[in-house]
This record gives sequence, structure tokens and C-alpha cells, in this order.
Amino acid sequence: MNTQLHQSIRQFSEFGKETVVDKFDSHGVETPVYINEFWTSKQRAASSLHEISYRACYKPQLPKFFIERLTLPGDAVYDPFMGRGTTLLEAAFHGREPVGCDINPLSKILLQPRLSPPNLQEVEQRLLEISTVSKSAEQHEELLTFYHPVTLQHILALREYFIERERSGTIDHIDAWIRMVATNRLTGHSVGFFSVYTLPPNQAVSVESQKKINEKRQQVPPERDVNKIILKKSRSLLNKVDPVELVKAREVKGALLTGSAENTPVIPDESVKLVVTSPPFLDVIDYKHDNWLRCWFNGMDSSEISIWQLRKIEDWVEKMSEVFAELARVLKPDGYIAFEVGDVKGGKVMMEDLVVPAAAVAGLEPELILINDQKFTKTANCWGVNNQSKGTNTNRIILLKKLQLTA
Repeated sequence: MNTQLHQSIRQFSEFGKETVVDKFDSHGVETPVYINEFWTSKQRAASSLHEISYRACYKPQLPKFFIERLTLPGDAVYDPFMGRGTTLLEAAFHGREPVGCDINPLSKILLQPRLSPPNLQEVEQRLLEISTVSKSAEQHEELLTFYHPVTLQHILALREYFIERERSGTIDHIDAWIRMVATNRLTGHSVGFFSVYTLPPNQAVSVESQKKINEKRQQVPPERDVNKIILKKSRSLLNKVDPVELVKAREVKGALLTGSAENTPVIPDESVKLVVTSPPFLDVIDYKHDNWLRCWFNGMDSSEISIWQLRKIEDWVEKMSEVFAELARVLKPDGYIAFEVGDVKGGKVMMEDLVVPAAAVAGLEPELILINDQKFTKTANCWGVNNQSKGTNTNRIILLKKLQLTA
């Protein structure tokens, strides 16, 4: 047991509340539980570079809490389900080595440019150099459901430019940044997006569904100034960037992988000090459907990406057991895994009951369970809280450690 860590969490009262101590028993394994407001909207806002939309992402304060307490500068921090890259961007800001993996190629496209962003002048100049009219004979008229014809021409021109630059190996950090921002601005529910009013940017509806939205709202896609929107979002992302954090992020070396989390042979044995992640939940989010338009813009077919869509508990446990075995391989002997969990099946199944035995098979044991509750409900109400529920401000994290082998 990490006595110093437990003591510091028990004594935590930074936001005026005392830590409540409980225990959790899963399959005969009793684990200490600590409940408090460990991170909150009251503390200093996180870097604006985090503000990229992606489904089911947690706040930067979550990985920061564990990075500050369980790692030192230069240590490798890994997220096997990196999504938009919250853990890794925060790790880089703290001078740690970011190591990430995601089966969705969009993750790397969304994160890598934010680790070394250009300045606004570079973005503005590059946008002036890119054609605003498509050269392709394929005009994708079905997308006029989302976009004004002039806007669509500009989007198609950007798409062609980035795909060609990627193919030729000439894409640079300025191109990558503009591509990332444009990917994030494809569709949304305000004038800050290229599209007519639709669902939030991390949920691209089908063409048929958008037709229904247009009919119901009696709307037609307005012309949008694509370059202006890209510059405005770029300005917003760079607005609250701490120069010191940015220098640290640019200086660190890391690895961003596209692949499946249970098979990462390029990550050396016992090289990672801390893992902070949130796994895919049981049949909750359809990433393929949500990201079809983003994938199309980047020259990919979302239907061909083998994103997990696990519908049965036994399938989830089997996959997570494989992931835990791989995490145990890459984890240092004194390393930890902060595993954020939610509930499934309407709160009838708690992920703790699935995670603890699956981790044990891989030689990992629970150190503690930390519940960050900004509403600070009664202890009993912290169980059966779905992290994905609307308006929920509760996170539950199982902190796992690697079992020490005795001679």
C-alpha cells in the first residue's frame, strides 16, 4: 500500500470539504474508497487547447490529479484509449512523456497538432494559400443537406489538399493544425460551424436524419466563411495557453499509435509509470456512426475502422482482460493505472465488479477507489451513478497497481 498517497487523499480538503472514507468489496477483494471534490470547476480553468469536442471525454483535471501525485518530469504517461487526447496533452504540459493509442485514426489527427501548435499568423497565411474551389469531378451533392454550395466547395477543396499532402508526405504542423480545426468544425449547432444547425459536433447524423432536421426546423444551409471559422476557433484554442506549459509540451518526446489497445508491441516492457484512461463502455456510444463525416473529410471510411462495439458483459470482460495483460507488460513495477469507470444497464451493473477480477488475472490489484463528486451526494448515492448521465459531475476511478513479485 502506498501509505503516503492514502494519507494525502484522506487529508485532502482543498475545496473546503473533508474526504469521506468508505470501502468497496468486489469478489472478496476489499478496497478503500475515498469521496471528495478532488477537482472542480472552481479551480483554475484548464488549457484552452483541450477544447476539442469528442464523445465521452473527461475533464483535464482528472488526469492532472494523478499525474501530479504519481509521476515525475520525464516519466511516461499512457492512455490506451486516448480519444481526443486529454490525458496526453495534460501529461505533456507537465513535462511527462505522452504515450497514446487508439484504434480510431481520428485520435492522432485531433491530438498531435495540439502538442506543437503554430501561431495565428502562420495559420492565416496558409489558409490564403489553399484553394477554396474543389478540382474533383465528384461533388458529393448529398452533403448539400448540411452545407451551402459555396461552403461545400471550400470543404471539398480543403479535403483534397490535406489528402494529397498526407499522401505525398509534405503535410507540416500548420497543415495538421488547420486539418484538426476543420475536422472539429464540420458540423454543429451554432454559427461557429460550417454546417446548418444539427447535433453537437461530436455526433454527426446521417444525411437522411439531417433532412428531417431541416424539414422540422424549416431551414436551409447558410453560406459560411470557412477560413474565418477556422481562424476564430484557432484563436480560441490558443487564447488561454500557458507559455510555460506550451514549451514543456513542445520539448517532450512521445508516441501516438493507431491500433488496438491489447496489442502494442512497439511500447517497451516496463516503460510506463502511469496509465490514465477511460475504456469504451458497453454498447453506449456508436463511435463509427458519430464520426462518419469526420472520417470522410480525412479520407477514411468509418465502416472499415474496427472500433469496439461490445454489447455483452462477457465480451467486455474478455477484451479488458487482454488490455490489462498488455498494460501490466508495459507498466513499471512501481507504476499505476487510473481507470475511470461508469455503470451499465441502467446502473444495475457497476464496472468495479467487472474491472477488479479482470485486472487480477493480469497481475494487477486495486490500490483504492477515488470518487470525485462535485455535488457531494451521500455516500450511498455515489454507487449506481452513471458517469455518462446528463448533468452528472461524478467520476469514479479505480487505481490499480502492479503486483510485486517475490523471489
